[in-house]
Amino acid sequence: MTRPETAAEVFDALGTAYEHAFRAATAHRAAVTDLLAALSPGAKVLDLGAGTGRPTAELLAAAGHDVTGYDVAPKMVAIAREQVPAARFELGDMRELSYPDATWDAVTAFFSMLQLPRAEQEAVLGRVADWLKPGGLLVFATVPADVDGVDIVFMGHPVRAYSFAAGALKELLAAAGLEVVREDAAEFVPDHPDAGPEPHVYLTARKPA
Repeated sequence: MTRPETAAEVFDALGTAYEHAFRAATAHRAAVTDLLAALSPGAKVLDLGAGTGRPTAELLAAAGHDVTGYDVAPKMVAIAREQVPAARFELGDMRELSYPDATWDAVTAFFSMLQLPRAEQEAVLGRVADWLKPGGLLVFATVPADVDGVDIVFMGHPVRAYSFAAGALKELLAAAGLEVVREDAAEFVPDHPDAGPEPHVYLTARKPA
């Protein structure tokens, strides 16, 4: 296997092909729909790993929320800005972001931590918990697996993946001071010739008021 590509390299190369491959992920849209039902009007939402802006930022912005998205891939940021002009998108690494406590009503992170080592995922989730306002919500989605740096091929690109089993993820969120209020599991096959079936887990966690 060749050198694992960084997240920026992978998603700059994939561009809108990533959006196309995952466009039928109904569990993703359901998680955002449930978040929309829980948000107050004009909520401030941070989308970590915003990708092309669709569907997460697009749905949130269309509902009138104040959405800021970050991605490490310059091409993704450019696509998102074009596709979802009602939201703001910036180039940045989620590990380097800093906000005062209680800045955000909600934070979303859909499959955007799979190339972060476990310790870094844990650190980011801990900071996200601090950034949430009391009663704020985190929606976190990933491929649940007990893997700590396994080399795989994702949509034709060599990557090094890191994740946790679903139970361990819930323990991490609890350790960060968040209560899991929604859990959904699904199996999805991306619409791409180099993709296979993926287990997905969607967790919504609330910061105590």
